[in-house]
Amino acid sequence: MTPPKGTPVRVGVFGLLGSGNLGNDGSLEAVLGYLRDRHPDARVDALCGGPEAVTARYGIPATRLHWYRGEYRTASRLGAVAGKGLGKFVDAFRTAGWVRRHDVVIVPGMGVLEATLPLRPWGFPYALFLLCASGRLSGTRVALVGVGAAPIGNRATRTLVRWSARLAAYRSYRDAPSRDAIRGMGVDTARDEVYPDVAFSLPAPSAGPPSDPPGPVCVGVMAFHGSDDDRARAEEIHRRYLDGTTRFVRALVAEGRPVRLVTGDDVDAPVVEAILDAVDSPLVTVAETASLADVMKEMAAADSVVATRYHNLICALRVGTPTIALSYAAKSDALMALMGLDSYRHPAREVDADRLLGQFRELERNAADVRRTLAERNEDARRRLDHQFTALTSAVFPTADDAHAPRETP
Repeated sequence: MTPPKGTPVRVGVFGLLGSGNLGNDGSLEAVLGYLRDRHPDARVDALCGGPEAVTARYGIPATRLHWYRGEYRTASRLGAVAGKGLGKFVDAFRTAGWVRRHDVVIVPGMGVLEATLPLRPWGFPYALFLLCASGRLSGTRVALVGVGAAPIGNRATRTLVRWSARLAAYRSYRDAPSRDAIRGMGVDTARDEVYPDVAFSLPAPSAGPPSDPPGPVCVGVMAFHGSDDDRARAEEIHRRYLDGTTRFVRALVAEGRPVRLVTGDDVDAPVVEAILDAVDSPLVTVAETASLADVMKEMAAADSVVATRYHNLICALRVGTPTIALSYAAKSDALMALMGLDSYRHPAREVDADRLLGQFRELERNAADVRRTLAERNEDARRRLDHQFTALTSAVFPTADDAHAPRETP
């Protein structure tokens, strides 16, 4: 679909945006920066989870992703079940109508092709399938830009994800395991590229020099309950994660280190409260963050970071602060390897406070080398993302002869 000559390109952005997850919103912010830089005349709007928040923060029109407002609440009553069922039907028409009004739709980053956290197939996977199918039927190019993917056990979720990927006009991934996962689902990825997470294109403050005596430590916490396949053990996994993280914070406080607790999603608040209750000390404080820029400022002010959420890790690495990942998925491992910190990982499912403290001390001993490595890797990430945005423009934005046809038949 090509707009008439002189007409601004109509670009839609899609996802669980404005819903309280700072990583998702940071990915949106990165793509909006690309659009302002490369396509300043584009008319941009969103189909998203939190339209009011997106419009207030980014100044673009936004439409609610789901017709039924209780989509992500558990439906136990007959009326709620009926509402959800009707919503699936209505959303098919709403999504198709929204997609047809655009020349390009971008899904900005995020783990939209994975189920590393608990996920129901008829929630977001179904919404993404509707988007990609509508794009194929209407001729609107749907681009999955720097997205995350992972092997999926649930058959229905895997099927929806596979067809969403197949129907998209453009795909790129934030790490090699994501591309491998989609290939493993039977999608031809021969022309799909891997780039650093789009959030690495965001502007960032520089980390300050280490303090003497040692200064604050940022501990990024998460309401971690395992993956979608761990539902039966979710509470056990969460309790083990919380206990280990709490013991680690207590050990830092015992050494006189200030600890700054950082979150990345509204759902993380109970974890913060549990740690504050267990470690009753004025050395433990809580960061108030409303964006990835806020998170980066916190990470830049710290001597070291230990974090769980993927985009908390990105913020710490982006500003060049020595970091340990409490890793819960292949995406965290791949990120640390990309940034040259492969040895500074610790399993989120089995947080051993004593072993983590040993890794932390090693990280601080090697802080100068770590900071040099991060500076080099950040420069490389910037160059590669610049290349991705050039490739994205070439692949999906309309040209005079509308030369770019869909890449794959379903």
